[in-house]
Amino acid sequence: MEKPARSAAATFLVMLLSATALAADDRQPAPAAPPVIPPTRPATTPDDLFRAVALQDAALFDAYNRCDLEKFASLLDDDIEFYHDHGGVTRGSKALTESIRKNICGQTTRELVPGSLEVYPMDNYGAIEIGVHRFHHPAAPAEPVGEGRFIQLWQYDKGNHTWKLTRVLSFDHHAVK
Repeated sequence: MEKPARSAAATFLVMLLSATALAADDRQPAPAAPPVIPPTRPATTPDDLFRAVALQDAALFDAYNRCDLEKFASLLDDDIEFYHDHGGVTRGSKALTESIRKNICGQTTRELVPGSLEVYPMDNYGAIEIGVHRFHHPAAPAEPVGEGRFIQLWQYDKGNHTWKLTRVLSFDHHAVK
């Protein structure tokens, strides 16, 4: 003898009761999804521009970390403006390079926080670089690691195929917890 087919209403009721029973289960709720972190390269930034600015950042801070002031100064525009939330403003490549010599060389190194770099095209000029960096104090290991955000404006000279850093905002400095 054949079983009678279940009506659509009966099937729906069984499914509803099963779902209700599962929902009443004692299990812990699923953990919240991690926050969405934007990709390192914004969709509006061409790969070659992103790589070019990342290379400039690496060259600048390699010179900074090794105290290669000649190389450091070569990446700066003569009229650079550097704004720091604790130190104020420094104008000109000579003044900025001298400040690095007096306050950074042998005392502080900088690292870019992986995944924090963003690069945006600045038509008919160059690019804007945004990121987070950390500062270590090899001469004073007890001093906490510092962290801050930065925005840098790079100008590209199409004739010479060179990049120069023209403006820097370095802010939100704090100890890493």
